[in-house]
Amino acid sequence: MAITIDLTIPLKREFEKANKQFEEAKAKGETEEAKKVAMVCCNILIQLAKSDPNKKLNYLEAARSYKNFADSGPKHESSTAPISNFEQTREEQKDLAGYAESLISKSTVTWKDIGGLDTVKVRIMETIVIAGLKKPLVIKPDKGILLFGPPGTGKTLLAAAAAGSLNATFFNVKISNVLSKYFGESTKLITALYETARKKQPSIVFIDEFDSITLSRDGESGDASRKVLSTLLSELDGFQDKKSDELLLTLAATNAPWDLDEAILSRFPLRIYIPLPDPTTCREIIKIQLKGLDITSLNLDRLADTCIKKNYSGRDIQFLCQEALRSMIRVHNPDLYKKSELPFEELKKQTLNVGPIVTEYFQSAFEKVKSPLTPKDIERFRKWNEEFGV
Repeated sequence: MAITIDLTIPLKREFEKANKQFEEAKAKGETEEAKKVAMVCCNILIQLAKSDPNKKLNYLEAARSYKNFADSGPKHESSTAPISNFEQTREEQKDLAGYAESLISKSTVTWKDIGGLDTVKVRIMETIVIAGLKKPLVIKPDKGILLFGPPGTGKTLLAAAAAGSLNATFFNVKISNVLSKYFGESTKLITALYETARKKQPSIVFIDEFDSITLSRDGESGDASRKVLSTLLSELDGFQDKKSDELLLTLAATNAPWDLDEAILSRFPLRIYIPLPDPTTCREIIKIQLKGLDITSLNLDRLADTCIKKNYSGRDIQFLCQEALRSMIRVHNPDLYKKSELPFEELKKQTLNVGPIVTEYFQSAFEKVKSPLTPKDIERFRKWNEEFGV
């Protein structure tokens, strides 16, 4: 069993002891001794910054002040090594902030681009509006929303629409990428992510594959997962700035909500089930996917019923429509493949022939698109929603 030791307590005691010596040396006018002790304080603060990501910036700024004191006047050998360590920490901080900014996506998705899910959309819209309006301090907007349901039901699209409709900064994050790409640096990246999000408010932080944070708790990977979870929960707890009229909303998505523990669920009191589309939603998704084309001959009700019977998600319906479109393209462009011999610039001058979308195109498409979900899977989501959904 792995045991996590909190190093901040002994480090803080060492710092208090060193800082007392530093102040005494300064009071006695012992400048050289004070400079030596200042670098001891600097070193301890750098270690604290590494051990406590939530207060990293504060510790590093304090360390810089001690370093500046030690560097005043003639340089001393005792200050050389810690300076290098400190600058590496500053560079590391810049790298992590840069990676956090690389997670920013420009979302052009709006609420109108999402078929159905009206109740869910209204709840997220309300959260955003409440955050921006002037209001009594007792009214607190939701800072975190957990979206759960089968794969492909629109969780990512909802987050993108929330950001796109507001022209907000949209951070698209996968927990699995954080754990694998930045193994050992994951907690620092989470801290850098939220520091950047605060600076660029209004911000939407979308965390996909949220259940990945509960990967194996054994060994080194489990320790990394626990640290990421602890840091993330601390960041979420830190959002309770009642006087802020800005927006920093975390939307977390999972296809396996039953893998999340109580500590996570308690930070997401608003837990919204994103189910498979109902008939009305199926029709709306088909219309959106075929927008601009002639679909007057389609029996949308019959198509929607078939989608329901096959347990299609919104993503499955998207694939279905794409397959139907390919059939239409082949009918109206029988020798299309021959144009592959043309230079790309020449292709850009020509136009693809299109025609009405007819039922026959969907018949073959239904044979190709298979849902991975079973009735048992769907029932499991329904029961979890009854017990934990809000």
